[in-house]
Amino acid sequence: MEKLIKMKLLPMYKLVLLAGIVLISASQVVAQDTLKLTFSEAVDIALSKNLDFQTQSNQMEVLKRQKQAAFASHFPSANIGTTFQQQSGQQYQQVEGEIVVTNVTNEIVSAGLNMNLPLFNSGRRILDTQSARLAYMAGEKGLERAAQQVIFDVSRRYLQVLLDSELLRISLENLENQKKQLEQITGFVDAGLRTVSDQYNQESEVARLESVAITAEVQLENDLWDLSEYLQLEPTVIPELEAVDPTATVVSFEGLSVLELYELAKENRSDLEQQSMLVESTKKSVKAMKAMYYPRLNAFYNYNTFFTSLDDRNLREQLLKVYPQNTIGINLSIPIFNNFQTRLDVGRRNLAYKNQIIQKQSIDRRVFQEVKLAYQNYRAAVSKEENTQVQVLAAEEALNAVRERFRLGLSNFVDLSTANQQLVAAQADQAQALFTLYFQEVQMKHALGTLDVGF
Repeated sequence: MEKLIKMKLLPMYKLVLLAGIVLISASQVVAQDTLKLTFSEAVDIALSKNLDFQTQSNQMEVLKRQKQAAFASHFPSANIGTTFQQQSGQQYQQVEGEIVVTNVTNEIVSAGLNMNLPLFNSGRRILDTQSARLAYMAGEKGLERAAQQVIFDVSRRYLQVLLDSELLRISLENLENQKKQLEQITGFVDAGLRTVSDQYNQESEVARLESVAITAEVQLENDLWDLSEYLQLEPTVIPELEAVDPTATVVSFEGLSVLELYELAKENRSDLEQQSMLVESTKKSVKAMKAMYYPRLNAFYNYNTFFTSLDDRNLREQLLKVYPQNTIGINLSIPIFNNFQTRLDVGRRNLAYKNQIIQKQSIDRRVFQEVKLAYQNYRAAVSKEENTQVQVLAAEEALNAVRERFRLGLSNFVDLSTANQQLVAAQADQAQALFTLYFQEVQMKHALGTLDVGF
């Protein structure tokens, strides 16, 4: 009967081993290239390829040009124009005080320089300049927050891969220990100190741990792929990450209330600053458009000259000496009725201003909720990390005691297996708690707006 049980267990054990070997071998075939990455290098790659960040970077060029155009509006505008035309038919000429009509072809070349300078437009130029400058500054703040979001996204994936690597290490270490335990139990069975059922139970446990290790390996591969996909690496490139020390976490938020942290976030969150600037920018834009209701005063200067083929003098003499005209003056424009176009433009900008206010209120509420949630998770992570330290120490002592009792024949295999599983679970919980605490500090900094590449 015992031989029959052994014959059934061994094929299952070998099958699990074979599946693990095939899976690991297949992953090694696909992973042709390895790219060593530090966290800062991973962030640099993500910033260079992230769609949202690159889109906002490109938008900054438009905002920059809008700012330049608004500033340049304070200076005169100038245009040079020239035309060439040919007239055929009756031409009117004044000769010795009389109008003479002749049927000829007249070729005319005209040129001119026109300059215009706004003198007064109810402060519209100043308001447009201030609005464009605020919009550009808001864009910079938005780009800064987008970079923090990329850092946060990379850190989450980066730390998850490191956690998976640690869990895989724990699984493999436990598997190796259980294999050694199997050898020891086999020796006890051969010496008649233990029953063969203990050997079979241990063989089953080793097979189970093989499956656990394979699952951990698959999880690591999946999260590596997730990181690679976010960084947009080539399909054949597998990142090899530089490790971080999760025990280096500094508890820097203890003793602070949620309101104190919220005030800190209001000082540092670039998206809040961005929205405040957008509100002010649209407010000035509304005032600038309202200036169109009032009179506008412009100074102008025009220089015009022409050449005609009806005149026998040469092109240079006609253009530069005979026909030049200089005009300088002031133009006053008083709006009376323009089909309500100005009113429509003011209404549109006023609507944009109100929407920006609503958006700012929404962001204020979201920031408070993010800070509150991040702080709650952070405090929970601190408590869990402290508890897992006690949990691991207690599990180690329990396993040592059960091992000794098992060696002396005072405890059975179930007690030994249970104690070992509790230790492994405690070690996995501790690793999870350490990396969770490390990440929660990153999340706190992200919520407060102080996150940078150095965490």
